[in-house]
Amino acid sequence: MKNPPAVSLPLKILSTGHALPPTRVDSSELDRRLGRKSGYVEKRSGVACRYHASADASQSELAAAALDDALTRADIDPASVDLLLYASAIAVQALPFSAAHVLRASRLPVGTAAFDINASCVSFIQALQVAGGLLNGGAYRRIAIVSADLASRGIDWADEESALIFGDGAACAIVERGDGSSGIIAGLLETYPEGIEYCEIRAGGTRRNPRAGIADSDFLFHMDGRRIFRQASALIDDFFRRLLARSALQLADLATVIPHQASHLSLEHMRRRLKVPNSVLIDIYRERGNQVAASIPSALHAARVSGRLVPGRPALLIGTAAGLSLSGLTFLP
Repeated sequence: MKNPPAVSLPLKILSTGHALPPTRVDSSELDRRLGRKSGYVEKRSGVACRYHASADASQSELAAAALDDALTRADIDPASVDLLLYASAIAVQALPFSAAHVLRASRLPVGTAAFDINASCVSFIQALQVAGGLLNGGAYRRIAIVSADLASRGIDWADEESALIFGDGAACAIVERGDGSSGIIAGLLETYPEGIEYCEIRAGGTRRNPRAGIADSDFLFHMDGRRIFRQASALIDDFFRRLLARSALQLADLATVIPHQASHLSLEHMRRRLKVPNSVLIDIYRERGNQVAASIPSALHAARVSGRLVPGRPALLIGTAAGLSLSGLTFLP
């Protein structure tokens, strides 16, 4: 690549941060829990460990901890942040919106603007695009995007296929408009709702409730892994090519690819089918599992603190989500 591509939305990542619950769950512990031989869980799921919150832990406090980490790392005054975007799949509760809970738990000033963005596992990508538009429209000067999900709260331990892959966590990115040398190149979002029931938690809204009818299992995560993987695999290759074409980029131009850490199979698909080299791919799945919407910003943070975001070299965020949605975004760090 002779010259870096032009950005469509100037955006500067000032800082990133993350937070994890204190309880580390090793795969050997899950082997014992499931009555399996040693090494079974790691071989099947690809996860060596993940972190699970206690039953009384607060999702909003975990989100606030990630926000505080990002503020501290770059010595950012909390009062300089004038918008908080909470980009996650699972709400703290049905009402009020989760960003209000996070704001109360954070060091941001009372009165700071805040709202939620929910696009399941790709919520952070959509929030980053929304932030770029708001910053370039002059509505806000500095935005904190926080994602946090306590996936362990919805695990159905009777469903071995999905129970082994999830972990809890939170991550944050603080952004401003910048001088135009960095920012969003292009983004793409598509939704294919014919697979909507392949990956779902039915309770939490108006569809399943005490008046309409509800069961305990409606609060747990349900996944038809074979169908959702087949659907996503059939779509992601062409989606990836079209995102690169929209960005006027080729795979060889990318210095960093940051995917949703959905499963070891999805990451292997990136390597084998999409031909993303290990030197470019950010893979934290083995130690974190699938952190739902927190996966992508957690991987972004890992890329940033390890020096794998290269100024002037394009990076890509990409993921699939319940819906089924596919989302991707190219940017210059």
